[in-house]
Amino acid sequence: MTERIRIKEERLLSDNWYILKTTTFEYLRADGQWETTSRETYDRGNGATILLYNRQRRTVVLTRQFRYPTYVNGNADGMLIEACAGLLDDDDPQTCIRRETEEETGYAVDNVRKVFEAYMSPGSVTEKLFFFVGEYSDKDRIGDGGGVDSEDIEVLELPFDQALRMVDCGDIRDGKTIMLLQFARTSGLLD
Repeated sequence: MTERIRIKEERLLSDNWYILKTTTFEYLRADGQWETTSRETYDRGNGATILLYNRQRRTVVLTRQFRYPTYVNGNADGMLIEACAGLLDDDDPQTCIRRETEEETGYAVDNVRKVFEAYMSPGSVTEKLFFFVGEYSDKDRIGDGGGVDSEDIEVLELPFDQALRMVDCGDIRDGKTIMLLQFARTSGLLD
């Protein structure tokens, strides 16, 4: 296989929150010519997300929390409704999502299933998300949720059809959440 990327220079721009680098590299184009370019990449690690659902009641559990980047990009109050998610840190994706589910929502679910994985913003962010679904019931509720440390997370249990309408009207604008809700719709997860 032909080498397509040659790294020429890599500079650390910030490691304040996560790692931001600028890299100059040569890229072998489809026409056989080498092109030199520079890109910034933001490395925050990989993550996992889950749609908790209750088939019998046709409900889903989502969260609402403040997201500063959405605030500076026109989201008036900065609040975003999302599927539970978190960074892997040193865990495998399934261990991570079980931990995050318990911390954020207060549910301890055993039966989680990976449905796909995706790069969410591949033009600048290295993160890959692992997408899960998990069925919950009242007996799985072991706490109030709300997150840990400085997290301030509201737990929402919504009828599935209402959550889909919230996507349609713009009340749910988080990409991972929309992807999971659409997966649930097209796969018949709650049927």
